[in-house]
Amino acid sequence: MISQTIGGLYDRCVEYYGGHIALTYGDRNYTYAEMGYNALCIGNALQKLGLEKDDKVGFLMANCPEYVFCEYALAKIGAIRIPLAVMLNPDDHIYMLNMVECSTLIYHEKMVDRVLQMMPSLKTVKHFICIAGASENVGEGHLHLQTLMRSHVPEIVPVAIDPEDLVGIYFTGGTTGKPKGVMLSHRAWVYTVVMEMLEFGFGRNEVFAYATPLTHAGGCVMLPVLLRKGRCVILDHFEPKLLLEHIEKEKVTMTLLVPTMIYVLLDFPELRKYDLSSLVNVLYGASAIAPERLKQAVETFGPIFTQFFGQTEAPMALSSLPCDEHVIDDPEREKKIFSSAGRATLHTQVRLVDEDDNDAPNGKPGEIAVRCANMMSGYYNNPEATAETIRNGWLFTGDIATRDDEGFLYIVDRRKDMIVSGGFNIFPREIEDVLFEHPAVQGAAVIGVPHAKWGEETKAIVVLKAGQSVSGKELIEFVKERKGSLMAPKTVEFWDEIPLTNLGKIDKKNIRSGFWKGKDRMVS
Repeated sequence: MISQTIGGLYDRCVEYYGGHIALTYGDRNYTYAEMGYNALCIGNALQKLGLEKDDKVGFLMANCPEYVFCEYALAKIGAIRIPLAVMLNPDDHIYMLNMVECSTLIYHEKMVDRVLQMMPSLKTVKHFICIAGASENVGEGHLHLQTLMRSHVPEIVPVAIDPEDLVGIYFTGGTTGKPKGVMLSHRAWVYTVVMEMLEFGFGRNEVFAYATPLTHAGGCVMLPVLLRKGRCVILDHFEPKLLLEHIEKEKVTMTLLVPTMIYVLLDFPELRKYDLSSLVNVLYGASAIAPERLKQAVETFGPIFTQFFGQTEAPMALSSLPCDEHVIDDPEREKKIFSSAGRATLHTQVRLVDEDDNDAPNGKPGEIAVRCANMMSGYYNNPEATAETIRNGWLFTGDIATRDDEGFLYIVDRRKDMIVSGGFNIFPREIEDVLFEHPAVQGAAVIGVPHAKWGEETKAIVVLKAGQSVSGKELIEFVKERKGSLMAPKTVEFWDEIPLTNLGKIDKKNIRSGFWKGKDRMVS
């Protein structure tokens, strides 16, 4: 087993490539040496504040270089990062931070209003540290990260870190209505990096543009770039013109996009005015891509795409489809392979398991179960969910797939009710719980339906109480006010009754089937 830690991998980068540029953000460049210096100064400051090994630190950040410094610093002092998706509702952030008993919250000044709103409900957070352009923008009683960085020396008290110690807890939604904290060890994260370097086509001196959140998929592919003397070009948000300008200006060679972003670029009217000749590899995943749109992308940009399929519980890639396997002469085979999720990555064993826990033969559907080196340690403080997901050393993903004789996987459905819209995971139970709070709602079922741009969008099927009335628009706003725009259903249909299975459960498969008629798969 590899005995490296994440802090050790960062140290290697700094030692080997000190004077080379590691990070670009706007007009500012940071060398590897500066990255290491800033990280150790932050680590020193956090230790002086009293942070110890295994303390939890929340990250509520837009993309910025300080994210990298903080990740590095926490890895060195043995603290555990808790990345928070900025698009979630403050109530979700409060639940997550309280659940893992966070001692510290590091946040970007763009989030200051949200943090002030959350503060009275945060039970364990002692230190609030703001990333801000100027110290006067920091609220009373809060600390300014850049000031801490400048006022401390790059020296930390050494901490003994075992590969099985946790490096992060990443939250994923749950069908029970509450998010689950996925515990990822240094071992899991190191093996994720190794797998990416083996499977994703990273070369020496890559210039990688980060337009997806560093708190999630974007951050997963940072160390593979740094370990090969690459340069990370950080964008604080995705916008087609902004990304295209950076690709041209910085001679970007690689990037990561969710399918929705690819669609936006393909539909951008000024696409062809930019020189994108430097771009040789586009990683894409997080949700299924429409085969016709993938074909259009290959025809537009060339065969420069690398697909990955995975989940938070085994970060980034259980399977992949490399660039060269996007070059297919036969149109029928192209259509088939473009609808696949690629083949298992090198260190991943895959089983397809039927309802009787038997291995499904090729061509027959079964739930994907995997055994791999970067599996999670379990769900934080949730042994029941852990035991349900990890059985006899196999991680059961909840995705239903078939496999052909060449080993290509084809995702056809989800056993779990999760919806993936624009690369974001949405769990229907959370929305249904809110809908049931409305006085006019008697029954509700939330499903994912096909959407040309987002892959899937949320639709609510609602049964009203006798004599009650409410519009779909009102219900959408009702959810939006309580859970945020990401979680709000995009459409509402009113039915007389909601179909149930013979066990009295909501028959989601039956409900969804009408909306997915004519599709080869019930995910998009």
